[in-house]
This record gives sequence, C-alpha cells and structure tokens, in this order.
Amino acid sequence: MLTDIPANPLNPTLHWPRTTKYGKRNKQQASAPHQSPSESQRRSSFLGVETLVELVWERWELGGEFTKTLYLKNVHGKLQRLRFRPPASKAFTTLFPKVITLSPGTSFSMPVTFRPLERCEYQDTIEFQSKEGTFQVSLRATIPRHSLELPEQVQLPACAAHHSTQTTFTLHNPSKLRTGFSWEVDGPFQLSPESGVLAPGEGAQVTALFRPLEARVYQTEARCAFGDQGENSCSMLLQGLSKYPYLEIRSPGGEEGCKLLEFGTVAFGSSQEKHFEIFNPSPVTSSFSLSRLQRPALLDSVFECSVCEGLLTPGSSVQVPVCFSPVAVDSSSVEYLCLSSPGALSKQLVKLTGSCCGPLMSLSASVLDFGCVAEDGRATRVLQLTNSSAVEGHYQFDVGVDGHSVFSVEPPRGTVAPNTSLSVQLHFCPRHPIPHRRRLACLVLHREPLFLDVIGTCHSEQLKPLVLRPRHLSLYLQHLRRGLTVYPPDILSAMLAQKTLQLDQDGVLNMPQDLSQEVVPSDPLMPMTPMDEYFLVETAVSVKRPPRGAPHPGCHVSVEPPELLFYEAPHSRSLTLTNHTKGKLCLLWTPGGPDSPFSVAPETCELGPLKTTDFRVTYCPRQANTVHAAQLECFAVYKVLRDYRLTEEVTLCPPWCVTVRVSGHSFQPGREPFLPRCSLTSPHVVFPALPEVSYRTVLLQNTGDLPLLFRLGCEECPAVSVLPSSGLVPPGSHQVLCLRSTPSEERTDALTLPVHLNASPKHTQELTVVSVAERPRVCVEGDGCVFFKPTAVGCVSERAVRMRNMSRLPLHYQWRTRASHANVLSVEPSTGTLQPNESTVQNWRFSPQEEMTYSMKPSLLLWPTQSQSPTRRSRLFLQAVGVASKGSIEAGSAVVDLGELLAGGCKSFEVPLVNNGSCPLSFSISVQQSVTDPSSAEEAYDDPSALELDVQSGVVPARSRVLLRCTVTLPRRALYCWDLSYHTLNAHGCAMGDAQPLCLVRGQGVFPMLQVTDARGSGAAEGLSKLQLWSLLSLEPLNTCLRRHPSPLELTHRVPTRHSLRHCPSVFTSSMLDFNFGAAPVGSEASCILLLFENTGSVPVQWSFLLPEDQQIELEYWAESGDFTPTELHLMRVQDNRLFSISPRSGSLPPGQQRAVQFTYRHEFAGTDRLPVLLKLSYGREILLNFLGVTVERDQHYLHFTSSTHTLAPVVIGGFNPPKQVYELYNGGALPLRYHVDTEPLEQLTADNFGHPVLQCLTPYGEVLPGRSACTEWIFSPLEAKTYSVDIPIHVLEGDSVLIQFEGSGFDSRDLGMSAPFRLDPHLVPCTQRVPLPGQIVFLSQERVCLGDVPVCSRSTRLIFITNVSNTERVLYTWNLTDKDREVLCESAVLQHQAAVMQWEQEKEREEMEFTLTEKDLRSTDPSHDTGISDLKSSSTLRKYKTLPPIRVISSGVLAGGPYEAKASRAERRAQREASKVGERPAPPRPAQLHLGLSARSHSLDEYQTFFPTLFNTHHVHSLEQPRTPPSELSEVRPPSVNLPLLTQGPEREILTHTLTSIIRSLLDDPQFHESVLNDRDEPVPYFTQLHPLPPSPPPPRDPSPALWRPPARCAMRDEGSEVTDVSVPPRSPLLQWQPDPSPRVATEQAEEDSQNALRKEQQRKTEEAIRRLPEFVELVEDVLLNTLQNLMTEAFLGELVLTARPRIIALPPATPPSSHRKRSTCSRGRSAPLAPTVKDPQGLPRKTQGSDMPPAAASFNSAPPQQQ
Repeated sequence: MLTDIPANPLNPTLHWPRTTKYGKRNKQQASAPHQSPSESQRRSSFLGVETLVELVWERWELGGEFTKTLYLKNVHGKLQRLRFRPPASKAFTTLFPKVITLSPGTSFSMPVTFRPLERCEYQDTIEFQSKEGTFQVSLRATIPRHSLELPEQVQLPACAAHHSTQTTFTLHNPSKLRTGFSWEVDGPFQLSPESGVLAPGEGAQVTALFRPLEARVYQTEARCAFGDQGENSCSMLLQGLSKYPYLEIRSPGGEEGCKLLEFGTVAFGSSQEKHFEIFNPSPVTSSFSLSRLQRPALLDSVFECSVCEGLLTPGSSVQVPVCFSPVAVDSSSVEYLCLSSPGALSKQLVKLTGSCCGPLMSLSASVLDFGCVAEDGRATRVLQLTNSSAVEGHYQFDVGVDGHSVFSVEPPRGTVAPNTSLSVQLHFCPRHPIPHRRRLACLVLHREPLFLDVIGTCHSEQLKPLVLRPRHLSLYLQHLRRGLTVYPPDILSAMLAQKTLQLDQDGVLNMPQDLSQEVVPSDPLMPMTPMDEYFLVETAVSVKRPPRGAPHPGCHVSVEPPELLFYEAPHSRSLTLTNHTKGKLCLLWTPGGPDSPFSVAPETCELGPLKTTDFRVTYCPRQANTVHAAQLECFAVYKVLRDYRLTEEVTLCPPWCVTVRVSGHSFQPGREPFLPRCSLTSPHVVFPALPEVSYRTVLLQNTGDLPLLFRLGCEECPAVSVLPSSGLVPPGSHQVLCLRSTPSEERTDALTLPVHLNASPKHTQELTVVSVAERPRVCVEGDGCVFFKPTAVGCVSERAVRMRNMSRLPLHYQWRTRASHANVLSVEPSTGTLQPNESTVQNWRFSPQEEMTYSMKPSLLLWPTQSQSPTRRSRLFLQAVGVASKGSIEAGSAVVDLGELLAGGCKSFEVPLVNNGSCPLSFSISVQQSVTDPSSAEEAYDDPSALELDVQSGVVPARSRVLLRCTVTLPRRALYCWDLSYHTLNAHGCAMGDAQPLCLVRGQGVFPMLQVTDARGSGAAEGLSKLQLWSLLSLEPLNTCLRRHPSPLELTHRVPTRHSLRHCPSVFTSSMLDFNFGAAPVGSEASCILLLFENTGSVPVQWSFLLPEDQQIELEYWAESGDFTPTELHLMRVQDNRLFSISPRSGSLPPGQQRAVQFTYRHEFAGTDRLPVLLKLSYGREILLNFLGVTVERDQHYLHFTSSTHTLAPVVIGGFNPPKQVYELYNGGALPLRYHVDTEPLEQLTADNFGHPVLQCLTPYGEVLPGRSACTEWIFSPLEAKTYSVDIPIHVLEGDSVLIQFEGSGFDSRDLGMSAPFRLDPHLVPCTQRVPLPGQIVFLSQERVCLGDVPVCSRSTRLIFITNVSNTERVLYTWNLTDKDREVLCESAVLQHQAAVMQWEQEKEREEMEFTLTEKDLRSTDPSHDTGISDLKSSSTLRKYKTLPPIRVISSGVLAGGPYEAKASRAERRAQREASKVGERPAPPRPAQLHLGLSARSHSLDEYQTFFPTLFNTHHVHSLEQPRTPPSELSEVRPPSVNLPLLTQGPEREILTHTLTSIIRSLLDDPQFHESVLNDRDEPVPYFTQLHPLPPSPPPPRDPSPALWRPPARCAMRDEGSEVTDVSVPPRSPLLQWQPDPSPRVATEQAEEDSQNALRKEQQRKTEEAIRRLPEFVELVEDVLLNTLQNLMTEAFLGELVLTARPRIIALPPATPPSSHRKRSTCSRGRSAPLAPTVKDPQGLPRKTQGSDMPPAAASFNSAPPQQQ
C-alpha cells in the first residue's frame, strides 16, 4: 500500500505515478535546461501545447532561491497565443504576465522561482489561457517525509498444523529520508527481519512465516512503525489457512488397527526388500517421521528401513523400502513402524513380519551295512546327502580323517546346493577281527545333526565272530530300553535257558515283572533330541551320557578326558576307560597310519566288569612348526563275541566305540604361528530365553591356504559348551561348531566365548553369546483393566483390547474366566500364539443377563511355545467392569405421513430411531402392512409388503439416534399403513420379549391422473357440438380408463421407449378407444379439435402421444426387409403425409394445472384414414387411441355415423306416455342431403308384438345441411321387460344406405321400485367452456343446460349469459333454435361485407349499362363522323337526355376468329381476369358457431308425484284443459265459454276446411300481414296485458234496504281443478269508479253509506284474492320475478352488483311530523302508485315497464272484460 501518493492537479481523482525526487540546489544555481527522464515522462499536451503537468521542489531550505524552468512547446499545426496568470502566492514568482506567441513547433521557456519563507508545504498554479480554453500547471514544494510501500495483504500458502510455510514481500522506502521500521505481529505469524533501516529508495525483502497450531483460517493485521522514532505507522493483512495433516499408508495387506507388510519366508543368510507407500491425500504439505516401536531388550532388529523422515506435498507419495535380513533359523520376526506427522490427529502403524528358513538335509539311509570284510580289507559304500530346501546347506561328518578310524567319509565336509543331492563315499577298513558299529554324526549348520549307523564285521584266519546285521541293531535298541545290554551275551543265554528271560512275540528278550526291578537299573532312559544325543552320546556307548565326570546308569564305557591338547610339554598324556557293564570287555584301539604323530599304548587289553584301566597317548611330530589333530577310536566288545560259537543271535550285542579328540602343534619357542585367516558366520549367538538346554550352531570358515588350529575357551565361559571344542580346519574348508547352554535369569548381559586360533593368544576372536532366560511378559492395553460401556440386558457390548508380547519368547496364551461369568464375559480369540514383539487385538464381549454392575477377573495363561515342560505356566489377572441396564428405543415421530406417493415409483425416507438410555440397544424391526382400498381390499391384503427396510436389525448407540432408511414402492392406488415395531435382540441375535410399537407410517398411493375437461372443434369440425365431440372422441371412456389402475403390462415401459422393430408396434394395454374426427369433404379445412387436459391428481404427470414411428427402433438400411403389409403401407402413407398431427405431443403438468392439446386431421385424400396412437402416462396408464378420420368427395352425399348401434333409454312398461327420444344424423359432406328411414322393420316389430307400436319414428324424412346435424324423434314403448333389438335401414338420396341397430330395454317399475331409471341421467360433458379457440371473443356462460326432470304443463327457466371479451369489436348473433346453435359475427366484418356488396352492386350496374365496340375499322372512320357526333352532342335537343356510356376501343387482336387475331398482352389478360371477378358476389363472412346443449325429461303429473314427491312443489303446473294463451292475445277480450259441437265427417266440415284454408293462404301471401306480425313481435309486452278490464257496473240502488241491493257481476275464472266457476267481481275501485257530484246527505243516509263501504271493501278483498288465483296473474308475477332475477344476475355478471357484500344498515332517528303533514302524507300514500319495476332491453339499457304509472290493483281490475249477469 502507498502511504504518500501525490494527486493530479488537473483531475484530483487520478493519481500520478511516483517519480524520483530532485536533490537540493544552491540559490545561485539555476535548473538545468534539460529535463530528467522522469520529468519527460510526465509531459502532457493541453490544447496543442506540450508542457509539464507540475513542477515540484523537494529538497530546499529556508532563505534560499530555487528556480525551475517550465517549457511550453506548440505541437499544434497553427499559431498559438497564450496568456498566463502568475502564481498567487508570494513564494512562487515568474515572468511578468504577457502574451506568449508560439509558432508551430517552437518552444518557450518560463523560469519559476521558489523562495520559501517558512518550513511548510507550498502549492500554487500557473493558469494559461488560449482561444480554445484554459489549462493549469501545478507548482508544489514538499517537505521530505517518511513513507513506506508495502502490499495491502499477504496471502501465505496453506499450511498443515504444527508445520510452517513462508513467503516474501518487498518493503520499499520511496521517500528521500532514511527510514527505520519495526514490525509488530501476533502469532502464528512471524516477520523477519523484525526491524531495520531503509535508505532512500531502498527496498528490503521481508519473510513472512506462518506456523499454525490449529486447523482454521487465520487473519492477522501486521503493524509497522516507521520513521525516526516510529512516529508513523502502517499495517497490512496477513492471511493463512491451516489444515490438519493426514497421511495414509498403502500396503498390500492389513489387519485390525494397522497395515501389514509381509515378507514371507526368507532363507538364512539372504535379504529381501519390499516397499510400502506413504500417500498424502490432504491439500497441505506434511512432514512425517518413521520410528520403531519399543521392542524387548536383547531382541535384535532384522528389519532395516532407510527412510526415517520426509516431506510430502499434496497428492504426492513416497516409496519406503524395508529390508528383511533374518539371523535365526525357524523363527518369526515382527516389528512395528509408526508413522507420525506433527499436528496429525492420529498415528498409523505398519506391521513388518517375516520368517527365516534353514537348510533341510537328509540322508538316503539311516543304517549302512558293510557286511563281512577280511582283516586289513576295504569296503566302500555310497550315501546320498540331499538338500530339499532353497538354502545352501553346510555339513560335516564328525569322523577322523587321519587313519585312526576304521570308518572314513569322502568328502567329510562340504556344501550342498539348494534342492540338490550329493554323493558321499564311506570306506570300511577293519584292523581287528571283531564286529564293528559306530554311530556317525553329520553336523548341519542351523540344523540338528543327522545320525548314520555304520556296521561291519571283520574275520581273520583264526577268529570269525558272528556277522553283525541291521536286525541286530533293532534288537539291541529294544534290549537297551529294557536294560539288558549291561549283561554279556553268555549270561543272557544262561538266563534265557533258565527261563529267567523270555522271548516276546517279536523275538526280543523280555524279563518278567517280578525280576525287572532287581535286574534292570532304576533310572529309565529318557527320550532326547538329536542334539542331545550328539552331546551326550558322543562315544556311542549309551543313548544318553551324563555330564562330564559323572557316570550315567545307562552308560556302558566311559573315557576321561574326552580330549587331549598337546600345546605344551610333556607330549604324553594318559586317559582312563571305565567298564560299567557286568561282563568282561576287550578294548581295541584303532592304530593310526605311518604318518600319524599320535599313538596309544597299549593298543589292546581286557577289562573286567566294573573295572578301570589307563592308557598313554603320545604326540611325536616328525616335522617342526606344524599343527596336527586327530580323533582316536577305541572299540569295546564283550569278549564272548569274538567267537561266534559262544554267541546266539538273540543275545548279540554290538560293540561300543569310544573317541578321544587330540590336537597339538610343533611350533618352536619364539616362533610365530601361522597367521589365521578365518571368519565366523554368526559372531553374535542368541539362545532362546527359556531356562532349558538350548543349542545353536556356528560355522568357522578357514579362508586361508594354511591349516587352522582352533580351540574354544570353554573354561572361560562355563555356561556354554561347544563341540568340538578343538580341532583342525583344513585350508578352504569349514568346521561346524555346536553350542549348548542353559539360559538363566541371573545373567542379564551377553557372554564372551574366546576362540583361540593356532594356539596363539595373539590370534583370538570373541564369540558373543546371549544366554539370558526371561519370563513371559505381556502388555495389555488399559493397565490391566477393561471397562465396558453400559449394556442393555441381553445385548452384547464389544471392546477391542490390544495385547503385545514384550518378551523374546514365542508365547501361547489362553484366556480363562470363572464359571459364573462364562455366559457374561467372553474373548475372541481365546487362545493363540504371539511371536516376540507381536501384538494382537482381542475382542471382548460383555453379555449381561440381569441389571447390575459386574466386576469380573479373567486370567491369562502364558507359556513358551518352545518349552519342553508346558506345565510351567504364567498367570496374569485382569479386571473387567461392566454395567447392565434396561433401555428402549422410540421413533422421532409417532406417525410418519409420507403423503401421496407415485404408484409404481419408489421413495426413500428416513425414520430416526432415538435411544435416550445410557446403553446401546440391538434391535430388529418388523413391519405389518394394512391396505385400505375399497375397490380391491381383499386382493390388497395378499400383496407383499411395499415397505422395504435397508437394515432389518442394528444397534442404536446410547443417547443418540440412528436413521433407519426405508424405501416404499406402492403397486396400486390405495391408502397404505405400516405398523413398525421392534424387538430387542440378545447376544445371540434372538428376540427378547414382545414386540414394542415404534411408529406408524402411512402413505397414499396415487397414479398420474389426467382428465379431459373440455373439447372444442374448429375448422371442419366446427359444426360438431360438445356432446357430439364427447361421443366421437370417446372422451368419457377415455376419462374412465385414465382413472383406472394401470396393469403390470402397462408398466413394462414406465417411460416412453422405443421398443419395437415393427411398423405396427405391439401394445401392452387392453384399453383401446376410437378417436373419431368425423367427416368432411376433400379440400376443406382441417378438422381441428382442441382438448383441455387437466392434472386432477396430486403428482406431476408426464404425458406423451406416441405415434408408431415414435415406438419403432430405428434400424439400419440393410436391416429393412422391404416387404410391407397393406396395414403397414397405409400407416406409412398416413404418417408420411402427416394427415394426423398432435401439438404438443408431450409435456408435463403439475398438479391442478391444465394444458390444451390440438388434434388435427387434414382432408387431403378421399377415404378412411386410421392411425394407432398410444397415450402414455409415465408411471401410469397406456391407452391406445385409434385415430379415425373420413374424407368424402365434394359431390358425394354422406351421413357420418360413429357407430352401427344405438341404445335407447330404458322405458317402463305399462306406461301411457312413453318419452320421446332423439337420434342425431350428421352430414359430413359438402352437399345438403335428404334421408329416409325405412319403417318396414318397425312395422314388422309392431306385428310381432300383437299390433303394439314398440318403436316408432316420428320423423322418417328430413334434410340435413352440410356440416350440420338433424334430429330424428323416436318413441320407444316396450311391451315386456326385455331388450328389443331391430335393424333399421337409413337411406340417403343419391347416397349410400346404412343399417343401424336400435336397442332398447323395458323394465317393470314394480320390480325395481325406487331404483327404476326414471330420472334424467345428466351427461358427464362439462357445461362450461374452459379452453378458448384462437380469436374467439364471444363466450357462453354455459354450453350445456340440463333442465332435469319436469312435470308436464310446467315451465323451467335457466339464465345464460353471452359475454363479449373484446374491448373494440361489437358482435352480432342469431339463434338457430333447430340446432340449438348460435352464430356470431363481428360488426366490423358485417360492415365490410355490406360495403363489399354495395360496391359489387354498383359494379354490376355499371357492367349492365356499359357495352364494348368490337369494330376493327374503328380507327379508320371518316373524321367528319366525329364532327357529326360532336355536333349532335352540342345540340340542345339531346342535352335533356342521359348521355350514353363512352365507347371503349379494344384491339382487333382480341376478336375471336378475326383475320388479324393476335395474342393478348399481359395487361389485357390481367384486365380480363379483373373483369371476370366482377361477376362474383362477395361471400358473407363466415359466422362462428357456439353450441348450446339442452336436455330435459318430462313426466306426467301422476308419475312425477310418485317418483319426485319432494320436487313437485317447486314447479307451477298450468291448466290442462286449455292451452296457455299467447301474450299477443292477452289484450283481447276472453270469449265466453261455449260448448260447440264437434265437427263430423260431411259437407259441413269440408266447407269449413276449404274456407279456413283459403283465408290462411291469403294471409300468408299478404306482405302487409307479414310486416304487421313482425312489428307486433318486436313491440314490448306490458305487464298489465293479462289483466282484462271489466265493464263498469251500474251504481247500486240508493234504497237502504238490503233486499233492494243487486249483487255485483260475476266473472268466469278457473280454479286449480281446471273447472269454470263463477266468481263475483266487485265494483271498480274508488279511484276508477264513477261517482256523482258530492251533495249534502241527510243523517239517515250516513249509516247506509258506511255499511256499503264495509261491504265494498270486503268484496274488493275477495276480488283481489280471486285475481291472485288466476293463471294469468300467476304467470305475470312469475315473469316479473324472472325479469327481476335476470336483471340482478346481469348486474352481478357485469360486476355492477356484489352479491356477497354485507348489506349496509342506515339507522335514522325517529321523526314525528305534524298532524297536518301526517294527514297529507296519508292521503298521498293512498293515491301514489308503487315504483315500476325496471328491466333492461335487449341492448342492455334500463327502461321502465309500460303501465307503471297505474296501481297494480286498478290495472288488474280494469283489464277484466265486462261480464253480463
């Protein structure tokens, strides 16, 4: 941000770029004539003058003068004259004001001097003026100030928590002062350097460090104080985003809690490398570190990982190599690497596992028999040594190679490659005639030794012992186990002879049980491993040898010491052999070769039972400075075995071989021994941590070319025994050393075993031996305590506990619990093996049985897997604590209302299961469905449940909720209710207790609903009424089908799909309806039908009209067969010519919305066209609509029938007045036609019913106009309660005849009762228009009026409003009462038609008066003829006559047949066409038709009173004897009732008929009569026309006697019983009756006058009552009320009257007028007439009814005709 920005003086809103400031100048100096580059860049052009924008003085001092030059240059193309205004302040001075003249391209310099008076900032301007305007140059003198430029905000890169990122920005000093700065910022941001000093113009890079501790957005303001003392400050915004780091380990395997990297089995001495990947999926850079988990002490690491730490960018990964180098054969190694990242929420472990395998060596034979060999003979056998492993095997036979042994091996040591075999040769060279047997040990590196029994027998000339065979070895081993080998064979033979010994079934000696304890030693022989046998039975004397120096009970011959070293003098040593048997032994030493320096004296001797003897071993080297080693061999054999005659085979005992190792050297004193070159394969030997005898093998390799003499200092490390402890290793060979030790817990450190080489202390190597015993140690997570979360009774709570082996021993473990807690607490796995440093996850299960707190103590048993005594087990106790409680779950809402669901679709919702308890609950949900469907309730109950649960069972944690996701798929339209209940599950998954209610789910299955609510026809279908359209298009069946359930087949394709390969696709619905467009002539307007579809359902509906081509799958051209059926060809023609069209063909309607769809049929080809169209509602119904349209020739008479059958309304039998019924005929052609109904079938039907006319046609003949309908009247009078059917031909004149079948049913009202169909069935056709046609401006309030059931002689009235919605057009309309149609024309169209007709008439009259001359020589006539004509025109005699029309001259070429006939020009042809058009009369405008449908059913009075008793009082029934008098005759005097006789057949009737016919014909031919009738019809009818005035009656006599008074006249009137009665008519009202002049009366006449007045009032009351009973008066009152209601409804329809408005009540204070006024008001009230009712004329203007100025009573009274007494 900038802290000091100069402003632009010309425009303060703009800022100039910062420029370099000038330095301070002396007051004597002037500024240089040139400008600096920065100033040149600030030059601008103003009004054609180029100059500087401003002059700035930066470095100045008080008292000095500082001058700068302002240059003005004319860059315009014309001369410039400038005037300037000097600066206003005194600090700035310049030239005296004058006119500056600048020629184009010239410049002018103006010096400006600044003289400061005080130390402050100065600012002024110099204003320049020219003809074109003014501009200013700013003058400023600034004081140097400190300022810094730094960014407004610094966005640091996103960083991981506990990591850091940094960025740099520039801090610039734009001022001329040396500015110091100091930062102050809050954590986690740091700025470096925090403070410093910037020279003028200098910039410094500041490093912003972001080190967050949490994952969030950081935004901190960094404040910078700058200046000399930090007096100024500025700030900037530091922003940073921190996220938690997350690293992911990707390895091939895994187990619970960690990743797994398995190396498998690796050969000893080799290494294997594998990789695992560390991936950073987070958006921030993260550092990581790999560390090893703490492992047990003294456990070496065999896994090596070279990657310890690193940095991963977002989305990157690193391959971590791990190398596995095993050091112990047949061991498994486990280590853990921990991946951690600073700031990460968790750590990840990777488990490294691998095992080591050693060589698998085997011998081809365990016993090798050399047979019988002569003394000093030689025998050789071959043995196969096989290595069946993938590891190279090192072997060595422990046998002498210097000739001191009768058995020798070639080669004695070597290597066997993996999976190969090696042939070894064994030689037998006996020296003594005795049986020989030796058990040779083959030492194998990292394996136990292999043993080979070699046997052979030597015979001499004198001695031939019994030949030793392998079966003898088997017997020997059996005898050895039974302790019989300590007895010589002769004793055993004697015991066998004495029955002391017996032979068992195998031929083995066996001692009885009672003697076995006395003869056999008490110590039995123990089983041992091969390594034990090698260490303890080295001399093959016994199967097991005691420790050194202590004889064993099973030992036969022992030697002490077992080895002799001749490193120092003397060179002779003695050794002792002891006989432990009970027989005499012969000891025979095998002599060495001639080159052997070792010898034994004596070589042979005999040793008695249990005796000891000494031998002397002498070392005599024949060469100095050499090394020697040998294995001395001595055979001990029973003496009796030397002669086979003294021995039996069953008692044969093989000899024992005793060996003594000897070694020595002949180095002279002071002579250095050979420099050894050798290596130990495993200088670090680790024994198992068991306190038992353990063995290990080490390979000593002589890599030099000189023999190597070695000796292990076992005396320095007594805990370790080595075999062989000394010996000689040939050059390039090796020696397998076997180490034995018993680890002890007392030793904690490693032991050092010295290896002396070449008998020199200088050449000593150390062998590290770890022989430390450990106890099993296991680390269990939780410090020995396992706590379970609260658990519901019967449920299971699980917890994972990690257990780790912290010892070097592979351990077997086993968990044990008390018997009382066996069903409550369990652990899996309960047993297993843990390798050293391995951890496993134990799954503990807590299953409480009752509500309580459990405190349990399970125990863990541990024992080493390598232990030979598994009884020594360790036990570890843990504490397990769990709380059991009871709980329940409930739904979030007791009732889940899904509302309306689309049937066939699916909806998913979630029910929250809330557990408010302290323990998790295991549950199982069950659903019970109930369906409420009145149409098919029983079937709905069998439906499978429509509610599916994603999870039937689960667990709800404590104090939480689980969302149970449910899916509903409703198959039908019904109300579904599902009761959800749950069971609590126990540990075994079984339900406990009864089901508990959970919630109620309900939903209403709905289908997409679509209904046709209106239909309109236009074009050729304009003449069809709505009822006809409803029938032609089958709209009522269509609505019925749309309301039904869709079948499963209809839901095959839930949405419109192309699924057919045929031109006529198959349909999946049984609903097929005809869609008849009617008929029209060829070339007429298209039949357009507009249907209004409304979504009456509650779900949106997707609808489509699918033509056959919309359902057909588009095939390639090669796939079309080309063979089409006639039906397919017809469909292709209809579709290709687009005869049927629908617009729009698809759409969507929300609930309650409407959409108009237009169906069009074009009449282009004569014939009948059909097209199947499928109406498809998505997830709803499919209805096949068979579009049908008929096009007829224009000269064809054609009646269009929608069906060949017609059903009549049912009629009751036995009735006297069957109702009339109507059958409509529609003319679909262009010509009017006449039809004829053939009544012969009706006559035959009458004849079949005993002469009763069952069906009559009242209008068998008639005419039907084009596009109109005609109604034929029929009377159906059934004779029986059955169905009648008759085929009636209808003939069309010059047209085709059609056979229509009429069906009607008769019924007996006595059987049906009140359910008899007497009522009028109202049509289901909508009565109001809801969809307007294009351009329609006139509407009917109702298009169908149903008057219902009415009695005869009554009148029913309905109000219909005609509305013109146009604001500009007036319309003219007429009613066609025949067709109940109304034709509407716009007034403007009528006026235009009248004008066109008038113009046509004028043109027609002009054509009649004009004529055309066609003479060809008209132009060549004599000029005098023209003069004569002009003279005639000028004569006065012709002027009084009308001038003839002008003569028109045409060219001769137009004359047909002329010799000079030529082709007419284009203009002439156009004139001819115009002339031909004149003869056509303008066609009147075509009126629009509005159809009004009327329906009513009349009943007789008896029938109406029977079936409609409650409605009878709502109708007024007129007189039945006399028809109603028309209004035009009400003014005439009613003639007296005369009973005239009926006219019979005869001359009188004929004369009367002829006379009346002539009179009527003359009236019909009289035009004046017609005009008078029309005028009378237009004259309004007054209200009083029905009240006929009566003649005035004579005044009553003045005689006061009542007997002299004459009764008043009587008038004839009709009562309700339609009988004529005489009613006394009172005299006229006093207002209209003649009265004599008033004269004074005497007092006697006053009483008579009062009585007459009273009588007169009574008579007037009776007269008024009689008048009210007159039918004329009733009709008058009905008309008045009807007009009044009509006026009110009209005003309400026009909005002038609001019927629902509340009436306003105005309360006036009571007023008491004076008595005079009261009398006057009474008189006036008696004379005043009531207000006349106001009605409206047909034009809508209000007018008063005639006769309103007369009281009603007087009008009624005067209108009565005079009657005679």
